[in-house]
Parts: sequence; structure tokens; C-alpha cells
Amino acid sequence: MHTSFLDALAKRVLVFDGATGTSLQAQDLTAEDFGGPALEGCNEHLVLSNPAAVEAVHRDFLEAGADIIETNTFGATSVVLAEYDIAHLTREINREAAAIARRMADTYASAAQPRFVAGSIGPTTKLPSLGHIGFDALRDAYAEQVEGLIDGGVDLLCIETCQDMLQVKATLAAAAGVFAERGSRLPVIVSVTIETMGTMLMGTEISAALTTIDPYDIVSVFGMNCATGPEEMEENLRTICQHSPRPVFVMPNAGIPENVGGHTCYRLTPDELEASMRRFVGDLGVNIIGGCCGTTAEHIRRLAAIARELTPAPRTIDNSVSVSSLYSAVPLHLDPPPLLIGERCNANGSKKFRELLLEDRFDDMVAMAKEQIREGAHLLDICTAYVGRDEVRDMREVVTRFNTQVSIPLMIDSTEVPVIEEALKLYAGKAIVNSINLEDGEERMAKVLALCKTYGAAVVALTIDEDGMAKTAQKKLDIAARIRSLATEKYGLRDEDIIFDPLTFTLGSGDEEFRRSAIETIESIRMIKETFPRCFVSLGVSNVSFGLNPQARHVLNSVFLHEACEAGLDMAIVHASKIMPLYRIDDKGRELAMDLIGDHRKWEQQ
Repeated sequence: MHTSFLDALAKRVLVFDGATGTSLQAQDLTAEDFGGPALEGCNEHLVLSNPAAVEAVHRDFLEAGADIIETNTFGATSVVLAEYDIAHLTREINREAAAIARRMADTYASAAQPRFVAGSIGPTTKLPSLGHIGFDALRDAYAEQVEGLIDGGVDLLCIETCQDMLQVKATLAAAAGVFAERGSRLPVIVSVTIETMGTMLMGTEISAALTTIDPYDIVSVFGMNCATGPEEMEENLRTICQHSPRPVFVMPNAGIPENVGGHTCYRLTPDELEASMRRFVGDLGVNIIGGCCGTTAEHIRRLAAIARELTPAPRTIDNSVSVSSLYSAVPLHLDPPPLLIGERCNANGSKKFRELLLEDRFDDMVAMAKEQIREGAHLLDICTAYVGRDEVRDMREVVTRFNTQVSIPLMIDSTEVPVIEEALKLYAGKAIVNSINLEDGEERMAKVLALCKTYGAAVVALTIDEDGMAKTAQKKLDIAARIRSLATEKYGLRDEDIIFDPLTFTLGSGDEEFRRSAIETIESIRMIKETFPRCFVSLGVSNVSFGLNPQARHVLNSVFLHEACEAGLDMAIVHASKIMPLYRIDDKGRELAMDLIGDHRKWEQQ
């Protein structure tokens, strides 16, 4: 049945129903309708205590012309139901809510207008990014809800009124797990809520929300609902329509809620909602429209008329690939390049960071991260590995703080799978995992790629195989091709979520084996970008100058980075404040650096 929903979506504008809560309140229900005083206000329990009240809501919206009705399950996770001491009824409530909606939808369905049931999944009352609940507990609660909804016969899932992107990731992980267990999947809508200040409740910009869900192929539709009326949604909705390759969903409130005499009032009229939705469909290209808080059957009747009349405007999508923090998104390719990845929050490479780690001065680590942002870093590489310490615990302490206190995205740097997973469970944005390789064959790589798929992360792939680190450009390309094939064809990652690091070696030793290493790396960048144009390339630049004095290192690093960018390098792990623009390096310094990089042995010809 889910293919029918997607088929219908491909053909025309679809209409969701209106406000369940508003409609139930209009019935003047008593405590007994809810099942007694202890359950008064628990709308979800009505599917057991007074199903006729829920049926009446569905009937009104179906008769108004809604194509899709939502189950009365917005708060039907065990997390919320536990507040009424009925967590044990979670599966039953979701199953029965879906069954009621299914019966009503089937009653009104026809060949000309099939009707669909969306399983409503709300945000709960806890924000995982603030530590109110752990990722595993939230995922498991959502999995129980999803199972009940599917058992009751829903056609799709609607993860709505999302306030914290870590909550969205937990919900998607739950749905994906249930789908995998059952061997079938349903379409999934993700709908975020943008508050009047222009971001989600946690401060997330719409571009960051888009970036975070971008890797999840489980998501069929993306959009917005609740918090405001359509007028306040328009700017963010326009951003979605310009940048999301998915169909777009919008369900505004009937205006911004107002408190009048102790009662919540919504003043947007059906005429006003209709005018806004005409613009959203006809000008922006929105595919699914509906009503959230305060919208009535009359509002939906107007939207049904629009859906019969209008065709979504064609959209030109600018889907630049990015990573994100809880707050904002950063494109993986900047113009001009490179994207600068701060290297000093790494216990292996930074003496200061290591000392802070050994003294458990985690808040000072946050200050160190913010210093790198001020110096120009676009991302931060995070590594807490230190012999004798609990790396999982240290990563948890760091990422918990960085998630809410650091504005730029993170690169999770570890060789340990449990450490990587712990970090990804705590991170609300789209992270990068550093790194995978084929040194031990496919076994460890398979585990890390599975985590990237589950948690929507990109991954750095080093050009290392069972024979060791690749030294020639051709060997680097060959290993990149092998990793790319496994990652995309076997483990389901996209090209755009793969970042190759073709490795560079020090030129400071004078070792004959590495005299051409820089030029081989630069050539490999060119070859990888030509062969896999949708993938990205990164380097740990400072390796090229290891062993030289600080001034020489700054010059060589800067010139090498420039040459690598000319070849197509997208990003670099660097100390951003130590990279100099070429015009600040004297002619002699640039010449010596280029001779070293290109293996120009002029002195041997004298």
C-alpha cells in the first residue's frame, strides 16, 4: 500500500488533515472520556477509552477532502505515556490508533481519491542533546511505537514537530531497525519545527536540519510544521524548496498561538491559509500541504480545493553537500578551497589538548575548540585516544559538551569502533568519521561504514591496503577505487559521503623513498577528483613538513596546500592560524618550497 502513497505523491499535491488536539478540545470531553481524572488530557488514551471521539476527528477531515489522516499518537511513546503511568499500553495504543484511522480511511477511499494513514510520531517531552534521555533509550521507545503503528496498518510514518536533530536521528534509527527486522519499509516524512526566532528549539538553522537528514535514504519527504503560521514559515520553506531534493511538506498552525483569557487561540482564517498555500504550491513547489494547531475542517476543505487545482511549481535544486553541527551547516567544498579542519583537539597531535585530557579539564577543551573557530577553522578533528585511559568515556565527555557548545561540525577521529559509535550517538549534526582503510582487509571498515550509514555520517578513507600505505599516485587511486566500490555498492554510502585522504609523507628527512611523495600525492588528488567527481579529498597537510623547524614548516605547509588545492583538494587538517597566503611568503621561500615539493634537485646539477 505504501507504493500507492508514493505514486499519488508523484502525480499531484496531497493534503494532510488538520489539528487533532484542537478538534478533540472542541468536543468538550470530560475526565471520564479520557478514562478517569488520572488520564485527563492524555489524548492518546482516547483510542482505548473513547474511540468514537477519535473517529469523529478523522471523519471531519476526510469529509473535508483530506488525502492523509494522522493517527492519534503524537505523544504515544512510552517516554510520554509513562507520565500517566500507562507506558505498558504503548504498543496497544499505537496499534489501535492506527487501526481506527485505517478503518476510517478505507471507508472514504475511492479509486479517484485513495486515502492514506500516517503514523504520527512526536518529539516526546525530552531533548537528548540536553541529556534528558539517552540515544538508546529514545531509539528503543520509538521502535516500540513504530511497531505498533505498522501492526495497526499505517501507510507511512510522519516524524513531526521535531525540536532536536538528535531526536530525529534516534527516530530514524528506530524506524530503520524495525524495517530491517520486518523485511519491508514505509515512506517516512521528517518535519521540523522552526520557532519564531527563526531556528529550531535547540538553535538549529534550517540548513543544518537539511544537512543532517540528507544522507538518510529512509526519508522520503522533508518539511516543516507547527509553532507559527504560514507567513513566518515562508523564508525557511523557501530554503527547503531550493535545497532539498525530496518532496516538500508544510503544515502551519492557524497563526501564532495567542493566550486570550487563559485559552489558546488561533486567528488565521481559512481564507488566509488558502492564500499562503496557493503561493507555497504555485510559486515554491510544495508537494504536501496540511494544517497543524488550530486548523479546522474548514481550513482543510480550502486546501483540498487547492490540491485539485494547482500543480507544484518546478524546483531547481542546489543540493551542495555539507556537514553540520547542532546549529549550522558547512559545505564540504568551499570556493575558493580549502575547508580548514582544526587539528588541535587531538590528544595525539596537541600537547596542550593532551594535558587537558589527562587533568579531565573538559570545559577548557571547549575553550580550545572555540579558539580554533576564531582562528578560522571550519571543522574540528576530535581525538581522545591516550594509552591507559578510557577512550569511550573521554569521547563521551568531550562530544557531550561540544555538541551544544561548539558551533562548527566535528570530525570524530578514532580507530576504535565503540568510541566512534558513542560519539555518533551524542552528536546531533552530520559528522565525519576519521577514518577507514584496508590495512586489515574489510572487517573493521565494514563496522565503521555500518555506523556511518546508521547515524548519517560521512567518512574519511585513507589510501592504505593490506600492503601498507600507497606511495604512488596510481596506487592511491587504485585503493580509493576499491574502497569506493565497497562503500557504495556493499554498504550503501553515497559518493558524496566519502572523503579520500591520499596521504602525504614528510619531505624533511631527505629519504630517497619519499623525495617524490608530495608530487605523487598532488597527482593522486587530480586523478581521484577526475575519476570520482562526487567524492571529496582531504589531507593532513602538516605531515609534509614533519622534522623541519617551525618557520620552514609554515612555509612548506602553505605552499604545499596551495598546490594541492590547485589539483582539486577540498579540505585539509591544519593549524589554521599557521597557514600563510602565498603573497606573504617571499620569492625565495616559495621557490625552495616548490623545489622540495616537485623534487627539483638543482643543487645536484651545479
